[in-house]
Amino acid sequence: MNQKLIVRAVAAALAAVVLLGAGYVAGARRSSTDTSMADMPKAPAMSASGDNVDPKSGRKVLYWHDPMVPNQHFDKPGKSPFMDMQLEPVFADEGGSSGIKVDSGLQQNLGIRYATVRRQDSAEGFDAVGTTQFDESMADVIQSRVTGYIDHLYASAPLQRVTKGAPIASLFVPDWLAPQEEYLALKRGGMDDGLLAASRARMQALSIPDGLIASLDRTGKVQTHVTLFAQDAGVLTELNVHNGAMVSPGQTLAKVAGLSTLWLIVEIPESLAFQAQPGMTVDATFAGDPTRHFSGHIREILPGISADSRTLQARLEIDNTGLKLTPGMLMRAHVSGAKPVSRLLVPSEAVITTGKRSIVIVKNDDGRLQPVEITVGNDGADNTEVKSGLTEGQQVVASGQFLIDSEASLKSVLPKLDGMTQPDPAGGAK
Repeated sequence: MNQKLIVRAVAAALAAVVLLGAGYVAGARRSSTDTSMADMPKAPAMSASGDNVDPKSGRKVLYWHDPMVPNQHFDKPGKSPFMDMQLEPVFADEGGSSGIKVDSGLQQNLGIRYATVRRQDSAEGFDAVGTTQFDESMADVIQSRVTGYIDHLYASAPLQRVTKGAPIASLFVPDWLAPQEEYLALKRGGMDDGLLAASRARMQALSIPDGLIASLDRTGKVQTHVTLFAQDAGVLTELNVHNGAMVSPGQTLAKVAGLSTLWLIVEIPESLAFQAQPGMTVDATFAGDPTRHFSGHIREILPGISADSRTLQARLEIDNTGLKLTPGMLMRAHVSGAKPVSRLLVPSEAVITTGKRSIVIVKNDDGRLQPVEITVGNDGADNTEVKSGLTEGQQVVASGQFLIDSEASLKSVLPKLDGMTQPDPAGGAK
């Protein structure tokens, strides 16, 4: 009897355990199902016309999205698959326009200022830098035409200023002695004019100056020294001899370069090489006196690109009659063509350059701000030429660009703006 009671008690206990386990499993499944149903996107309320309507505001909804991933669109509300947050609606009255809306108070706090895209007729040109140099085409080369010796050197060192007609060097020419003595002997001997003419021609062939021969006829004294003079005023750019040195025919003793005309060598960036043409007008100023302008026309484009600066050189002559300039000065030059060209301009500060593209923030007719990629041309001091992407009269953000901190901010912010401006017409996910 006792044994039967024990068996029944054990059986009852086992049955109770089984029932408790079954109840726990059923409860867990019910809880999981409820949770899953809660996470599933709920069907939005529908208007009489079949459009999605936000139950809170009653506004028409175009689609739902995660603000952190704005390019991904959903046709129903629910939890974002990307972030631990609910999807947010984009309403028809704000999603159909391009760009983003910025509160007027926020614009004032950010110091946003607008500028109008304008068209201006100006000569096609660009800014560059240039350096003044001696005009080598006008240099006076002083050479020896005979074999002789430097008897006296009047010039002391290179870069010495000399006046027109100033003596440079005195040469002693021993080879001139014999033909002059011969000429005087023929003349004293009463020889006919034919012999005297032949002797005179010999002296001229030996480069004896006509003035010295005339002096020989007049005075009867032999001259073995000749002085070389500077033909024009300028600077002694070369001095290749010293006192007592022997010189030979054709040897350059010195070189004198004038200062009344200088060369301006303009460094043209390689990217603008095709725009530079001979005949273009150049207006140059010097930092020491920016009110004084020096102008000229490009005479020639020098061949070759500098490997160090990646620039093409253009050469022109500038008038320096007042001797205000000296070789080696750095000049600011504006190169322009003779024919005006109509160009679309925006303030240079409005252009955002990332290295790969150029962008401006445009203000639409409804007041929204939208990034627009543009193609830029010449960049002047204050304005930048726009080749494409804008039209005349548009408004662009000229200062206070809160989106413009660095290229990193452009990569993170502007794609979001572009994503918000392209709603999915079908209302489905992109």
